[in-house]
Amino acid sequence: MSGPLVVLVGPMGVGKSTVGQLLAERLGVSYRDTDDDIVAEAGRSIAEIFVDEGEETFRAIEKRAVRDALAEHEGVLALGGGSILDPDTRALLAGQRVVYLAMDVEEAVKRTGLNTARPLLAVNPRKQWRELMDARRHLYEGVATVVVTTDGRTPEEVSQVALDALELKEA
Repeated sequence: MSGPLVVLVGPMGVGKSTVGQLLAERLGVSYRDTDDDIVAEAGRSIAEIFVDEGEETFRAIEKRAVRDALAEHEGVLALGGGSILDPDTRALLAGQRVVYLAMDVEEAVKRTGLNTARPLLAVNPRKQWRELMDARRHLYEGVATVVVTTDGRTPEEVSQVALDALELKEA
């Protein structure tokens, strides 16, 4: 299999970055986050890109970032929460080891406070988060090799469940 050893998908605030870094450390590989790639390339935050140029422009940038990372990175890769909206991206994920980190709205509230720094949650965050998940859950599940629920689990527990589910050995 070419590409990343593990790809993490899931909603904002689920812990993709934290779990991804733990998995990379435990597997002895590097970690990469496409949101970080986008910020580095654009020289500004994702929220600024949304506000200044709109979601459509951001999604085009994100699509390129994900395509490049899938082609170049061999470690653990975390994708932005909305990256799975693109059908080409979903096609690129076929055949990859994809872990969908799932959580319910109550856990999302605890973890993120559903704060307004997240552009898609600026108005009525709890309702918008539920609507986003209703629209995206089947897409996450469709690309996933395994689903790991993060509710009530520490990042260490989540990373162990993911390793066990993927039958990967620590370095």
